[in-house]
Amino acid sequence: MPGARGGLWMVGSATPAESPGLHDILKEMRRRWLWGALAGLACLSLAFAQRGAGRGVFSLDGEYFAPTEDATESTEFYFARLAYRSDYTARWGPGAWMIDSPKAERHFLQGLRRLTFIHGRSMEEYVRPTDANLFDYPWLYVVEPGQWSLSDEDAAALREYMLRGGFIVTDDFHGTFEWTVFLRGLRKIFPEREAVDIPDRDAVFHTLYDIDDKFQVPGVQFLYTGSKYEQDGVEARWKGVYDDSGRLMMVINFNMDLGDAWEHADMPQYPEGWTALAYRLGISYIIYAMTH
Repeated sequence: MPGARGGLWMVGSATPAESPGLHDILKEMRRRWLWGALAGLACLSLAFAQRGAGRGVFSLDGEYFAPTEDATESTEFYFARLAYRSDYTARWGPGAWMIDSPKAERHFLQGLRRLTFIHGRSMEEYVRPTDANLFDYPWLYVVEPGQWSLSDEDAAALREYMLRGGFIVTDDFHGTFEWTVFLRGLRKIFPEREAVDIPDRDAVFHTLYDIDDKFQVPGVQFLYTGSKYEQDGVEARWKGVYDDSGRLMMVINFNMDLGDAWEHADMPQYPEGWTALAYRLGISYIIYAMTH
């Protein structure tokens, strides 16, 4: 991201020791997550059931986000997020798939508009694997796939989606256990295909930007743990699944958290360099999906 510093981009590189009041900020964040989530779950269940163009949404901590001005506008790009069941949320409703939303989307989409000519709607969309409108969204974001539990029907729909040209971005899962859960779902979708390391020369890293210097983008937990990795996910890996013609159908951001970098782009304590890489990667994935 070329040196932008105004508005959303006023993000600093201060460390926790240099940031007065950070302990209180983080304490409040954890309090809101633990206690506010109960109210948020009930509200979000209703919002999810009534989702659609022009409706607001509640985050997992109960914060309400009103519709944006262009909530019903027809655009060339929509940030669609996959809603899935997990072992912890057997019924449809809020769960791990909703983490960082909708703040992450809304921040990221501001950057997309500022840094490209892509006409993207500034509001998020949510879609289940078997929704009839799945194929209206050729770019699909999946957060915390280390917790997904796909039915045969879900897997068949996602398989068809990718083979027909859809592009999936997975993000924010870490370590051996979550990789095992993710892989179980992937093998239901593509039992015959492997998740392989994406070569540095792959076009997905050389669209609008030449992303040669890739590094681990940690979640906001770094600010109070001091650790860039979670669980035993020490090394960031960019992996993918290709179709028979060599097109990348799924990009796998493993042991990193791009969603946190988008969500906390306006948080001075969260280092600007991590946010910058997260935006470059996200924009590159979109352009790749729209041109391949």
